[in-house]
Amino acid sequence: MPSSHGRTSAPPDPADDRAVVLSGFGPVGRAYAERLLTRGDEIARDHGVRPRLAAVRVGSAQVLVRDGEPVPPRAVWDPLTALEHTLEQTGAHALVQALPSSPQAQRQAAEEAALALRRGVHVVTATKSHLLSHWRELGDAARAGGSLIRISGATGAALPTADLARTGVRGLGCRSIRACPNGTATFVLDRLAVGDSLDEAVLEAQRRGIAEADPSADLSGGDAATKARLLAALLWGWDPSAVRVSTEAVDARAAREAVAAAARGQRLRAVATASADRPLVVEVRLERTVPGDPLYALTGPEKAVVYGCSDAGDITVSGGRSSPLGAALAMLRDTLDVLAPRRLGFG
Repeated sequence: MPSSHGRTSAPPDPADDRAVVLSGFGPVGRAYAERLLTRGDEIARDHGVRPRLAAVRVGSAQVLVRDGEPVPPRAVWDPLTALEHTLEQTGAHALVQALPSSPQAQRQAAEEAALALRRGVHVVTATKSHLLSHWRELGDAARAGGSLIRISGATGAALPTADLARTGVRGLGCRSIRACPNGTATFVLDRLAVGDSLDEAVLEAQRRGIAEADPSADLSGGDAATKARLLAALLWGWDPSAVRVSTEAVDARAAREAVAAAARGQRLRAVATASADRPLVVEVRLERTVPGDPLYALTGPEKAVVYGCSDAGDITVSGGRSSPLGAALAMLRDTLDVLAPRRLGFG
């Protein structure tokens, strides 16, 4: 019977299953798990591999997930065991990290990722903190284990910024990035421009699921700087831990500036910049943008990165859902990248 995609449906081949262990079960982790559990056959049909959720781990508990069944209630989960035991028990092909990017989770995320990579288990992560502090160590672990690490969920959610930085602009002479990689900041600045107070703008962003419960990293410029550091590391081999950062916050002064910019037909943006000609420096500044600037064109929580390629010209990627679902879809894309069989020809 033809499928909704116009293809002939066939039952997935069990040999195409690839076990996935998920670390972290907050909003992003749950959205990722739901995608695997409800769209597994569709993913297998379209991509030639079926990432199968085999286990979920949180701070003090874990659960093995039976194929075709939902994640059991937390009340029946088991005590947490060593990660290497879970990887062996499930035959995991990938470890997917949806841990919070917090100082508390940093060591756990780094240790888990390094252990998996050394064992030949690929790592997909939306967690930023350990990428900033353990970039070199994680790269060494991946090379030692012959494994891959992918970070789309940490650099732009559904926006494929990491893909472009890693391979998409390779050979095109990319020398700079100019970006609005934080959807919350863009959304809040646009609300300020029409007269909302800072508190009102943040509350509306939280109500829509755009802003975190604690939006301080978004408003301080810290999150935008983090994403720019990671993209620069992919582009130019920088060690993110060595990058010097300066930021300008979205605050009460920014509210006045946003209104003044709007009166002149401009839009205030929190713009992160980095340049290969100025190594190990990332800045986030409030900048008035004008029509024709791709950063001006952003609406709501959209994000954008402009890759400045001297010979090829500027290359811009923009849009993307800024939400737990957007981050979960980015992790799914990365999961398929590390697990799907490589095809010859156009594949």
